[in-house]
Amino acid sequence: MKNPLVTLQSLGQSPWHDNIRRGLLTSGALEKMVQAGDITGLTSNPTIFEQAIAQSSDYSTAIAELAREGKSPEEIFDRLSTDDIRAAADILAPVFKRTNSADGFVSIEVAPYYAHDTQMTIAEARRLWKVVDRPNLMIKIPATPAGLPAIQQCIADGMNVNVTLIFSLQRYIEVMDAYLAGLEERLAAGKSVKNIASVASFFVSRVDSLVEKMLDEKIQAGGNAEKLHKLKGQAAIANAKLAYAVFKKQFAPARFQELAREGARVQRPLWASTSTKNPAYPDVYYVEALIGPDTVNTMPPQTIVAYKDHGQPALRLEDNVDGARQTIANLETVGIRMDVVTQQLETEGVASFNKSFDMLMKVVKEQCTATEA
Repeated sequence: MKNPLVTLQSLGQSPWHDNIRRGLLTSGALEKMVQAGDITGLTSNPTIFEQAIAQSSDYSTAIAELAREGKSPEEIFDRLSTDDIRAAADILAPVFKRTNSADGFVSIEVAPYYAHDTQMTIAEARRLWKVVDRPNLMIKIPATPAGLPAIQQCIADGMNVNVTLIFSLQRYIEVMDAYLAGLEERLAAGKSVKNIASVASFFVSRVDSLVEKMLDEKIQAGGNAEKLHKLKGQAAIANAKLAYAVFKKQFAPARFQELAREGARVQRPLWASTSTKNPAYPDVYYVEALIGPDTVNTMPPQTIVAYKDHGQPALRLEDNVDGARQTIANLETVGIRMDVVTQQLETEGVASFNKSFDMLMKVVKEQCTATEA
């Protein structure tokens, strides 16, 4: 039977691995996944690195050596993470070459502390781009109001950018506009826009998690239980389908076609947070629903394994878009507004990554202290 993850690629979707840890790199496991065609890219974030360092001994020797050199916890993490990302980028380099630099990317995130600071985000993005020094690197920048001008500047600088923590359609439109403006700025400066890549990470399952919590609160308050139950598990996929419709609309007009003539690429939607949080849903629930051309799905390890085992790839992303609009309208009728939901999720997302980064620094510091003892 053909590998469903490979079939996804034939349908225009790139499966990326939403995880990294040193053992995955040194054991050859990541390379095997790439060679098997299971994945064509990789993403990371502060939570992933915190778990990798806290839950394994993969980094103990390196931390001890760097601590003896007098490096601070922040400097140690920077070395560990950039080394891992560089190694992952090298493993994915054959994909990057085979696809003429259209795929095979590895993402590293700007520290979440800078999510509301445009200039620090730009400075840190430039530093990471220089330190990792790989053409298939993507710099992750959150889609906060302060992040938008940073995205534009980094694209204008010629960096590849993964815009993260997108939840709302309005913010997504602003993200695409920042990408296009960055390309236009670069072109106006007489620089090439060929081979610049960007993805817009639109988060999925977290939307259902919050909406279902709100629906349960309404049920407990005496609302129409039957009507409210029917709305569970619908919001996230509906929101993503509408995002894809917006994507197609945004990249059709003359504005982008002028850039395309100069070699510019579309900014692909990336479906993030696609593991199933609610055990009542199939484990590949969000993957199956969101398959379409010019998209990426970054999946955690367990979702990749599950999809390879029993995925049923087919183009479904544009099915029943009118139904998706009706779902959002139905939520409005019971008092759940998507603009409120998505703003809360953005705020919580930045806070969550900040918390993970704090925990990460604590773990590195503890391991440094253990080394000194």
